[in-house]
Amino acid sequence: MMRALLWFLALFGLAAGAALLAGNNQGTVTLFLPPYRVDLSLNLVLASLALGFVLLHLALRGLSALFSMPRQAQRWRLQQRERAMHAAVLDALTHQQAGRFLRARKAAEAALEQEEMLAASGHPVQHAGKLRATAHLVAAESAHALQDRTTRETHLQELLKETDAREAQETREGVQLQAARWALADRDPQTALQWLDAMPQGAARRTLALRARLKATRLSRQTLPALETARLLAKHRAFSPEAAHLILKGLALELIHGAHDPVQLQRAWAELEPAEQTMAEVAIQAGHRLAALDGDVALSRQWLQPVWDELLRAPNLREQAPVLVKLIHALEEGFGAEAGASDLQWLERIEAAQRQHPESAELKYLAGIACLRHQLWGKAQQLLTQAQGRLQDAELRRNAWRALAALAEQRGDSAASQQALREAALL
Repeated sequence: MMRALLWFLALFGLAAGAALLAGNNQGTVTLFLPPYRVDLSLNLVLASLALGFVLLHLALRGLSALFSMPRQAQRWRLQQRERAMHAAVLDALTHQQAGRFLRARKAAEAALEQEEMLAASGHPVQHAGKLRATAHLVAAESAHALQDRTTRETHLQELLKETDAREAQETREGVQLQAARWALADRDPQTALQWLDAMPQGAARRTLALRARLKATRLSRQTLPALETARLLAKHRAFSPEAAHLILKGLALELIHGAHDPVQLQRAWAELEPAEQTMAEVAIQAGHRLAALDGDVALSRQWLQPVWDELLRAPNLREQAPVLVKLIHALEEGFGAEAGASDLQWLERIEAAQRQHPESAELKYLAGIACLRHQLWGKAQQLLTQAQGRLQDAELRRNAWRALAALAEQRGDSAASQQALREAALL
């Protein structure tokens, strides 16, 4: 409002000044055109000059517009082509998201044709490189979804050519990651790992790249690299804590199970982090595996001791019964490997735990087996008899009956031994 008022005042002042100048202007302009003399009013001359300037300006504007019409027509055609090209790219992306992969590929190829026409006409698009890369990527992804590997590889090679420049490094990283994911979909983990290894170090440590590497290493059964990758993903919080725990535990168990002699098993155990070594299932599996490979029993117990201590610190030992049963099986295998010469320190540790938890039938059983290995016949008989009726695990009950049969045979009671073996057979 204020601006309009100021313009109005300015125009009013100009009109007043012009009226004052022209109203009392007695000047004349005389033109001598022999043999004639023309007298003109100064006001008329000034008005004629102003009108002539306006007419000349309008005439020049008209001529300029007339001569620029071909250029404007060309610009309009280029603009239409650019719009058609961008519309084709948007259509390709939309069709891809909707699952119409054949239409998406055709739209992407149409966008590439439009871009080639613009480049051939000498008017390339400023962002032509990124646009071509996007179109090739959509076309390759659509061809992959259609199981057309030949077309996919053709567009992939074009993508690599488009992203050779330094300014297209980020686009190239995306292409490499996508190529790795395509290789994984083709169940070709080695090719996927080659694509991932070709990525820069910083890009290779991103979450998506690490997820692809984890899948590739697991498919190719490279357990240790898969475990290292899973640790990085867990550190980056790519999984929930529960999922990370399960993945790390599964890979650690796979690494231990892949050992075929005690040396390999010890090497695999050394590759585990302390948090993984204290996982109950991992330590128990390592103890089982070492016993199966006729390894060092003392080393097996050393691996199992943290799990043992953690179980005894549990507020409710009954809730930990499944893990306790597995641990007892692993310790029992160690006792058997020593052929009755169990470690006295472990015997004291087991007896102390049994006294601390007198309600646990599993600990009574373990204490009875340990006493049996140390030839403490009476105590073993007492503990195994007390535990036998309360054991929930069928294998522990069967082993308890076998141990009672061995004790009965040792003291010469054949009938009791036969009865115990019969009970074990029934289980």
